[in-house]
Amino acid sequence: MTRPTALALLACLATAGTPAIHAAETPRGDPDLPVLVDENPDPRVVEVTLTAAPLQKSIIPGAPRSHGFGYNGGSPGPTLQVREGDRVVVHFRNRLPEATTVHWHGLHLPFTADGSPFHPVAPGEDYTYDFTVRRGSAGTYWYHPHPDHRTGHQVGMGLYGAVVVRADDDPLPSTLPEKVLIFMDNRVNGDGGLDFPQHGSPQATADRENGREGEVLLVNGQVMPTVSIRPGEVQRWRLINASAARVLRLHLPGHTLLHVGSDGGLFERPVEVNELVVANAERVEVLVRATGQPGARAVLQTLPYDRYIPQTRPADWNRARELLALQYTAGPAAVPPLLPVTLRHVPVLDTLQATARRTIVLGQGMINGRLMDMGRVDVAARLGATEIWEIENVVGMDHPFHLHGFQFQVLDRDGVPEAFRSWKDVVNVPKHQTARLIVRYDNYPGKWMFHCHILDHEDHGMMGVLEVR
Repeated sequence: MTRPTALALLACLATAGTPAIHAAETPRGDPDLPVLVDENPDPRVVEVTLTAAPLQKSIIPGAPRSHGFGYNGGSPGPTLQVREGDRVVVHFRNRLPEATTVHWHGLHLPFTADGSPFHPVAPGEDYTYDFTVRRGSAGTYWYHPHPDHRTGHQVGMGLYGAVVVRADDDPLPSTLPEKVLIFMDNRVNGDGGLDFPQHGSPQATADRENGREGEVLLVNGQVMPTVSIRPGEVQRWRLINASAARVLRLHLPGHTLLHVGSDGGLFERPVEVNELVVANAERVEVLVRATGQPGARAVLQTLPYDRYIPQTRPADWNRARELLALQYTAGPAAVPPLLPVTLRHVPVLDTLQATARRTIVLGQGMINGRLMDMGRVDVAARLGATEIWEIENVVGMDHPFHLHGFQFQVLDRDGVPEAFRSWKDVVNVPKHQTARLIVRYDNYPGKWMFHCHILDHEDHGMMGVLEVR
């Protein structure tokens, strides 16, 4: 008998509803994630244990379990919740059959805590990440492996999780229901197991060009979960695109969203939008206002977005995909809360203080015409310096550019000034366009990575080293 394809399994779900699933699996429903348990009684110290190990999990509900990786027995891993000013101690245990790291994506912390390829943790070994969350860094971040040449595989196997940094003076009402939603796509075979192409195969070649995309779209590890909302309610959604390559163009029919934050936290003022483009590794914070009637249902979609070169563009790139359902409850309506007009001050990084201007060229799998070399320093700078980087994409596909260690502000995109200031650590640079950013190297010397965050590109050498001395 011919085995069903992964697409056939998904079609079955769409037409016949969710089949019976294993009791240990999370059913489709509210996709809330577990939280890492603080083991330290000191209120200003968050001390947790994080273990990376093999696991078995059904990627598609009802399909056989697949071999994968997870943190603390789950994928995504549990959320790390901290406050500004907290000392964070993470006792990491690597129980994988290969070396790994934990990169605290977007956080401003010491070089030895960054989890870059410079500090691999061998199989069976432990490592303690110890850092203090600096004031002003409240926002939504995430953690994932960053070993040399294996990041894409380990993330695809299931290693990723959320980080939420809270501020004591958060301007948004504390009564707002909050959702942390991690978006991920994955590729499965006909049995529903994780599918990675053989080296040298046509699919591997396409992945090396495009980055690995999969037909299964997950939100917090679930296929098409449901989020409940009361009429009149306002919810705060922290959205993380953990995909290896997929760019999300988010749209919630019948609703406008209040875009209130980006990679490094809240904006100065909310921005009303009908849709949001979120490149892989980017984060956004939005307020969802429940303007529908009791019993209504809306579906969050990702609309078509052409980030590809024509030669390897997927056949279904122009098809909208469904991500999650927003289900209105039948109970009494909530009283909409009063929302602030001003959120916080985002200080200006003064271009007149820039001591260097650099051009970073994103080419065909290389940066400035070179492949990554761990023994080479590509950019050297002084601690405390302010620099302007022009990120130039000279090829026919998008590249999301990520800088470790330091947040930056985007000055302009293709010569058009950025509409408002925000703190970023990822900027998507569309095909044949440029983006200028300004960054200050405060507090922490060391060697820091900069790279394309399409994980296949990163793993194949589209990365460089910034040394701050």
